[in-house]
Amino acid sequence: MPGSLRAYRAKRDFRATSEPQGPQAAEEPATGAEPAGESLRFVVQEHHARRLHWDLRLERDRVLVSWALPRGVPDDPDRNHLAVHVEDHPLEYGDFEGEIPKGEYGAGSVRVWDRGTYQTHKWALAGPKPEVMVTLNGERLHGRYVLFRTKDDNWMIHRMDPPQDPDFEPMPETIRPMTAKLGERVPRVDRGWAYEFKWDGVRALAFSQGGVLRLVSRNQEDVTNRYPEIRGISEALGSHAAVLDGEIVALGPDGVPSFEELQQRMGLRAPGDVRRMMRLVPVAYLVFDLLYLDGRSLLRAPYEERRRLLDSLELSGQSWQVPDNQVGDGEAMLQASQQMGLEGILAKRLDSLYEEGRRSAAWLKIKHHHRQDFVVGGWSPGEGNRKGQLGALLLGYHESGKLRYAGKVGTGFTDTTLRQLMERLRPLARDDSPFDVGEVPAGARFVEPRLVVEVEFAAWTRGGQLRASSYKGARMYKDPIEVVRERLES
Repeated sequence: MPGSLRAYRAKRDFRATSEPQGPQAAEEPATGAEPAGESLRFVVQEHHARRLHWDLRLERDRVLVSWALPRGVPDDPDRNHLAVHVEDHPLEYGDFEGEIPKGEYGAGSVRVWDRGTYQTHKWALAGPKPEVMVTLNGERLHGRYVLFRTKDDNWMIHRMDPPQDPDFEPMPETIRPMTAKLGERVPRVDRGWAYEFKWDGVRALAFSQGGVLRLVSRNQEDVTNRYPEIRGISEALGSHAAVLDGEIVALGPDGVPSFEELQQRMGLRAPGDVRRMMRLVPVAYLVFDLLYLDGRSLLRAPYEERRRLLDSLELSGQSWQVPDNQVGDGEAMLQASQQMGLEGILAKRLDSLYEEGRRSAAWLKIKHHHRQDFVVGGWSPGEGNRKGQLGALLLGYHESGKLRYAGKVGTGFTDTTLRQLMERLRPLARDDSPFDVGEVPAGARFVEPRLVVEVEFAAWTRGGQLRASSYKGARMYKDPIEVVRERLES
């Protein structure tokens, strides 16, 4: 079939797909002969195929000349995006929205993301310097863009103008999570507070832009590949550029988030191991805050506004959710958390800003039991049926630049966790004590203070040590220097 739509038609079975065929008469290939400056139509379609992408289509000589943009149209002139030059499409495709059936080329949903007209400044698809320069005038997009072919034969798209919004802020590369102080009780006057359940998982920030997700732990480690089931949240966000704050959790047999279950996923790196454990221990990302959205940092916006914007994104999927929060009546929520078997609740001031990297009294964690993280500075050998194994971990926390001994924990271990702990402790062995303050039991074996663990306990003794402690799990993503004694905020 002569004409520039030959490749388009050859890839599609029009008995199965509702995509337009275009005119049936023979066509000549596109020449690009339209006069410079003439207004022609353009469309950008959001295409949820095997991988989310956006298709930019420019009307030219009776067809739509097309590029697939895996990361969308750039809004920042400092960042170029890949543009894959694909087959020409019929003009009628500019109005197409719908579902391309499974098994067909480009299977998935298509919707119009933007449309309008454009002016041509340069049009050269071939030759020594292939380049297309246009000004787009759409419902969303306004400005001059250039598509150019690189030396390795790829096409790129670059925004030539400054960002459309004069207040545009690029997405930050890193954000250090804000954390809560320990609270003894629900605030007495709680009309200005919102309450959330406290989830027993690991903190993670999600950076999503152009359908690509980067998942970062609280100590800035990229953990995206360890939790593949969460990647789909970027497709749910579509064209939104966003930074989310939340908790990765795994559910125990009782349906309650279990840190013990989650530990089976936390240290995995090999893709085969991750895929195998995904089936056995699936995880979910529970989102509770929004820190950046579409060119605007929300760190200085009050919590109430951040939650309103987060809720408007309607993020709900099999592996991600935005759990409800509640304004006021914290006692009822605390009671509900106990009935559900949760650790407690978080209280957040409605007017609180996001204090990056700080432990702030604007956020309070109210727990049913004493529970906090400690640094492991050594271990005691076991006795009886644990002879030759680990008997107890020696714990500490930082205070005034020194590591203070806080007692030991010898219960809460399974045979598996005992083995795993010893595998982590052996390479950290040292001859002298890392503790600067406190009397350590005789016969202790010392290690470099790098491992952080979570411990539940009944109370602190007057001497500053733990009473009736129980091991809950290793905190692999936490920096030991952050571990301090949590003190009550009244």
